[in-house]
Amino acid sequence: MMVEKFVYYNNLFDLYGSFLTDKNADIFALYYRENLTMQEIADRLKVTKSFIGNSIKTSESKLEALEKDLQLYAKQEQIAHVLESNDIKYIKTEIKRIIFDK
Repeated sequence: MMVEKFVYYNNLFDLYGSFLTDKNADIFALYYRENLTMQEIADRLKVTKSFIGNSIKTSESKLEALEKDLQLYAKQEQIAHVLESNDIKYIKTEIKRIIFDK
């Protein structure tokens, strides 16, 4: 699995993880944070591997839907990029644009 995918979903989980069910959040954390395989998680929780796969896919979809609607991760990334500038006027203008969609 690509590192970028792990980073992306971990960032989404930081922002929106509280919207997942406790069970899905636990499974998601075991997979993305503790880097356990689906089989290791299934064995630990005494469920099937397909149950784990479905839970992860459900969680990914939920996190992606929340990001699509709220765009908090995208805005964080944009703001981080803008803050690399030394031009205070530019920074203020761009942050206002990003936050208020102007």
